[in-house]
Amino acid sequence: MDYKSSGVDIEAGYRSVELMKQYVKGTMRPEVLGGLGGFSGAFSMEKFKNMEKPTLVSGTDGVGTKIKLAFLMDKHDTVGIDCVAMCVNDIACAGGEPLFFLDYIACGKNYPEKIAAIVKGVAEGCIQSEAALIGGETAEHPGLMPEEEYDLAGFAVGIVDEKDLITGENLKPGDVLIGMASSGVHSNGFSLVRKVFEMTKESLDTYYDELGKTLGETLIAPTRIYVKALKAVKNAGVTVKACSHITGGGFYENVPRMLKEGTHAVIKKDSYNVPAIFKLLAAKGNIEEKIMYNTYNMGIGMIVAVDPADVDTAMAAMKEAGETPYVIGSIEAGEKGVTLC
Repeated sequence: MDYKSSGVDIEAGYRSVELMKQYVKGTMRPEVLGGLGGFSGAFSMEKFKNMEKPTLVSGTDGVGTKIKLAFLMDKHDTVGIDCVAMCVNDIACAGGEPLFFLDYIACGKNYPEKIAAIVKGVAEGCIQSEAALIGGETAEHPGLMPEEEYDLAGFAVGIVDEKDLITGENLKPGDVLIGMASSGVHSNGFSLVRKVFEMTKESLDTYYDELGKTLGETLIAPTRIYVKALKAVKNAGVTVKACSHITGGGFYENVPRMLKEGTHAVIKKDSYNVPAIFKLLAAKGNIEEKIMYNTYNMGIGMIVAVDPADVDTAMAAMKEAGETPYVIGSIEAGEKGVTLC
């Protein structure tokens, strides 16, 4: 008896690493020391010595049950973007620049081409956020999970000068809220999505006129990465006073996290067009509007608060970075929380 007969194929693991190297290579930054395949990833902090108080910020997350769509559609090259996005967007919310990323893939059986496709997506997410993919782990778990399935999680580290941390402490009544458009459902609320829509190949291949594509294509669209947009706003000389990544818990849970005591966010629901997928989801599932805004991003993936004098400059920088921004509300004095009207 050997390890392979127990369900773990070491040779497949070696092949996975060889296949993914071409994607990992494209994410490298000058600070990366060493190559893929070591016991750890090394990253030089030499260039950050000029910061007054260099501060590390970190984020970790997974893709959630959206990964079920990848199984059903046999499409594995975008969920890695989702995984990176969920981590680096949180880092960017703090004013941080993502430096490097590590992934963890647990699978029932190591199919090298599938693992490489997953890592291809991870690498693309790293390229979009200018983070280096410096390591990871693929763990084969025979008997613990079905052979065709896997789970994906990641961890990112970024850096920011302490004086540039986005904390919300300078937020004041009259500040303006700018929302950047999402690419769709992103990576939250898929347990409810899977209850509303029949999760079969036939259902996912169904074309909807209002979506302009199939249901599956719409749902699996990767999470937008807002790192470059937030960096562009900073480089334009705008101070982002507070920032919120609209993930699980939607507006009602995430917007208050950007506020300080004594400030209240007011968001106008008609300030932008809600994407068709959310309208379809609400109609098909008979979901109340408040629950939709308490579960999904409803078309806004990132919200920033800026001084009124900086609105035009901030929006121009976002557009230059490829994002679609909207003025969606403002800050008022009041109990910490959010009102959608």
